[in-house]
Amino acid sequence: MENFIFGMLSTREKRAGYLAERVEGVRHLHRLEPRAPRPGDEPLVVVTVCVPDEVEAVVCEVLLPETAVFPLRLADIRWDTLSWRYYQVWQGNLPAYPANTLVRYQIRAHLKNGRSSVLADNGAVFSYLVGDPAQPSWAESAVIYQIFPDRFYPGNGRSWQQTSDLNSICGGTLRGIIQKLDYIADLGFNTIWLNPFFPDHTHHGYHATDYFSVNPRLGTLDDIRELIQQAHSRHIRLILDFVANHWGSQHPTFQSARRDPHSPYHDWYHWEKWPHQYKTFFGVKDLPQLNVDNPAVRQHLFQSLQFWLGEIGFDGLRLDYVLGPSHDFWTELRQVAKQINPECWLFGEAVETPETQLSYEGRFDGCLDFILVQFLRETFATNTMPLSQFDAQLSMHEAFFPASFSRPSFLDNHDMDRFLFLAGNDRRKLQLAALCQFTLTGQPIVYNGTEVGVSQQTSMGTPGSQGMAECRQPMRWGDKQDKILLNYYRQLIHFRRRHPVLWQGTRQGLHVDDERGTYAYLRQNTQETILVALNLSEHTQSLQPLPNVSVNLPPVGGKAIVLSENGIEEEITSFEAAK
Repeated sequence: MENFIFGMLSTREKRAGYLAERVEGVRHLHRLEPRAPRPGDEPLVVVTVCVPDEVEAVVCEVLLPETAVFPLRLADIRWDTLSWRYYQVWQGNLPAYPANTLVRYQIRAHLKNGRSSVLADNGAVFSYLVGDPAQPSWAESAVIYQIFPDRFYPGNGRSWQQTSDLNSICGGTLRGIIQKLDYIADLGFNTIWLNPFFPDHTHHGYHATDYFSVNPRLGTLDDIRELIQQAHSRHIRLILDFVANHWGSQHPTFQSARRDPHSPYHDWYHWEKWPHQYKTFFGVKDLPQLNVDNPAVRQHLFQSLQFWLGEIGFDGLRLDYVLGPSHDFWTELRQVAKQINPECWLFGEAVETPETQLSYEGRFDGCLDFILVQFLRETFATNTMPLSQFDAQLSMHEAFFPASFSRPSFLDNHDMDRFLFLAGNDRRKLQLAALCQFTLTGQPIVYNGTEVGVSQQTSMGTPGSQGMAECRQPMRWGDKQDKILLNYYRQLIHFRRRHPVLWQGTRQGLHVDDERGTYAYLRQNTQETILVALNLSEHTQSLQPLPNVSVNLPPVGGKAIVLSENGIEEEITSFEAAK
């Protein structure tokens, strides 16, 4: 599949292996009903068992808040065609606990004939935090601008550093971001997601060596404080990009652990053969994986959260590569973060299946919507997903996730080819996709530069390319910006912010025609109704999806129309077709 995002599950063979692993042995996989228990709930624990020996009993061993053992019951026997074996389903309820209780447990299967017992999921510790899993109320209306610091703006009248290597330093600074806050506010963004700014030798900041300071080439702690103060004065909140899975190999604790096997930091890492073989982030030797189940590592990371959320004043966390650390780590992180700031917004990067994303409910407020970005790119950029399929998949996608689970949406980011490049640099396709994105429930994210026509020369996957840096071209300013596109985004953002129905209301499909390339749906609640009509064809089309409403669409464009008792209250008209 062209530009497929889910590389770890990109082939049938990979998916078959994934599914087989999820059935084999004793598996809990964080299956609770409800997934995020509230006070008074007695959550149902679900376990599958597929082992060659006969099972005598399966129990849930609670470790916190006090030790206890709860037997599970055999609820069903099922057949798995992939493994060509039967497996059992065991279930049982845990007691209700008060709000803010951290519940930690393991699952153990006892085999008959006195054979050894088996812990579920290779001995994993499971946990949940009792409470309300809903996102903070302010996050519902968030419109997010993602800023990649080195590629945004140098500031103080300076130009970009001249380099032919996109993996080199281009010269963006925190001062540059401060000086462009009015630009961000004028567009209508009310939230900024700031990519990492910690000390680091790379252009992207994910090889950090200190979680309590700022990379000197980007600025100072005082610059961060001023950025937050200036942003808050414009009613803009700041999201910190927080990486718990790994950091740079030059981090002092890792250097100490490599020099001395008796270092107090030795157990902060997963050694396969000390000192040169250790677990890393996708085989990158410069990114050692942290042992986040080590209490000292957790304390260090949580102290960092106290610093940035508490003392410095960030409003939330975008949590990088959440598939690496254990669920138990994320459960405790939520407890710590919400104690520091009950209104902080937590959303994770889980490039995985919807089922796995939902396993983080009650730990995060939500996850970045990697399912939707695939649909949007295939429908509007590459035109490989028919509109009827997009509508059907979108409807099921929306129904699958609970309303309380944040699903921030995006068309591209710093780790994937730019949407505009994927669309053959056709501005009209980007505008169509943005109109759809901004009229769906999830909080829209715009990667800096997308709104002014930043593209790239070649795909990051092309042999000889500069990898992910291809999509990290420097921001365009002044006459280099696509003003038509910029004004279009300004309209979309302000339109969304004026109409809460777009994040609070329901969506109803009205019309889809693959042959004509037309599509329409309603967003509505008791206060207002918005009709969104999209035309992917190369010629003007007329639709009548509602009685007494006629919409004339320009080629490859669309309109968002607010209907009230007085008729059309407000509209956004898309661009004219290229002549």
